[in-house]
Amino acid sequence: MKMSKILALMLVLVMVFSCFVACKKEDDNNNEDNENALAGTYNITMWVSEKEGVADQFKAQIDAFELANPGIVINAEIEGVTEADAGSKVVADVASAPDIYCFAQDQLARLVQASALLAPGKAASENIKANNDAGSVAAASVAGTLYAYPMTSDNGYYLYYDTSIISNPDSLEDIIAACEQNGKKFRFALENAWYTASFFFATGCTSNWLMNEAGEFIGIEDNFNSPEGLVAMKGMKKLAQSSCYDSDADQFTDAGAIVTGIWNAGAAAEHFGTNLGAADLPSFTVDGQSYHLGSYSGNKLMGVKPQGDAKKAAVLSLLAQYLTGEECQKQRFASFEWGPSNKNAQASEAVQANASLAALAAQNEYATPQGQIGGAWWDIAKVLGADAKNAADDAALQTALDNYDTSIASWLEIPPEKRYAWTVIGSVGGTGWGVDFTMTEEPAGTWTSVEINMTAGEAFKVRQGLSWDNNYGQDGVKGGADIVVETSGTYKVQLVFGENDSVTITLIPVA
Repeated sequence: MKMSKILALMLVLVMVFSCFVACKKEDDNNNEDNENALAGTYNITMWVSEKEGVADQFKAQIDAFELANPGIVINAEIEGVTEADAGSKVVADVASAPDIYCFAQDQLARLVQASALLAPGKAASENIKANNDAGSVAAASVAGTLYAYPMTSDNGYYLYYDTSIISNPDSLEDIIAACEQNGKKFRFALENAWYTASFFFATGCTSNWLMNEAGEFIGIEDNFNSPEGLVAMKGMKKLAQSSCYDSDADQFTDAGAIVTGIWNAGAAAEHFGTNLGAADLPSFTVDGQSYHLGSYSGNKLMGVKPQGDAKKAAVLSLLAQYLTGEECQKQRFASFEWGPSNKNAQASEAVQANASLAALAAQNEYATPQGQIGGAWWDIAKVLGADAKNAADDAALQTALDNYDTSIASWLEIPPEKRYAWTVIGSVGGTGWGVDFTMTEEPAGTWTSVEINMTAGEAFKVRQGLSWDNNYGQDGVKGGADIVVETSGTYKVQLVFGENDSVTITLIPVA
């Protein structure tokens, strides 16, 4: 009887083992089938940051991807294109755009509108959402749909300061006092809407643009013009009217404190030396209540262009997930100090030990993820900083908020024909980039401006719908550099659309 039990037990173990072997063999066959399904050689094109060494590192990471995915061979042609320009270049000619490209998050809406992004599949989307911080996932999404792969979470701002003169970086008033007493500048770009918003976010204000699934702006939820907004203006006035204030936050000369980001980490280290301090933004006090300055947080994303070949599309998605994964993000941090969006990479000792990224991480507790924003808003909101600087009293601050509301309402009410229309904007005509000069279409595809007085050295661009979402600059490049006036005179600006989406911008002298 005892022997029978032993034999029965052995038989059960044999059956279990046989089942395990069979199941493992089936899994191995399935994995092999999946690998074989995507096996092949793929010629792809890529745009990555133009910074020295970035392309070489991406090439090495692609080599590592091939080792991790036997049977898949990637022949990659990699070109350096700044993320700030990539979206505009892709939208201008989607057909000839690269298979994979890196871009700044504020270009996402236009890329979605242009059908220039292949959205990650369900499994990839779940993987991205699980492994990246919420802000980067939001930055890569439109109307709840993920369209791109988060690559960094470092496009935000915080405070660098001189520890030899500033003992309390948590107080805006104390920083101002220290800079004034020591003849130093407190540099904060309050005449740039990206930074101006920090005071409004501090008091609980919001400004959210509403979009439909096609990536079109259909409205805005904004309460800057409110009692809380007036408190923000009062706080901003404290700094803007101080003798230490300077709006150039990329110039470190005489800086005792400066609000900027990781892109200026090297300049900050050089300027402050052993007295370098880095921290989240300070708080300001109005009517006895303290408000911690907010900020925008931003990201760099990786996009995949829609493909006619389903197999290539699947491989590109797999590759994009790998290149934006934990290990690759850690490598880019180690080489270039790019701040990871991957949560595990963010938690690594090396990232935590970086003073600049630690300050950014602390500030991100008070940051608002930068969603998709109507291009006109940047012009409308940047005026608030200048208004705070020039305001004589609270009534003037309230007038500035009223004007802000009026400008937004006016833009939203622009009829379709005006949103389609092109205008000239710049320092020309003594307007300081504050006025759009009208253009008329005649014949079709040719837009000509009114007469504009221009002085040598002034600059301009042409843009559509009073917005920066669609603009042309030097040599007719979409989103290109400003066009500089060479000879003083009165001119008309002519914009001509040619074949293959080519653009020519000409100055026509007026007799």
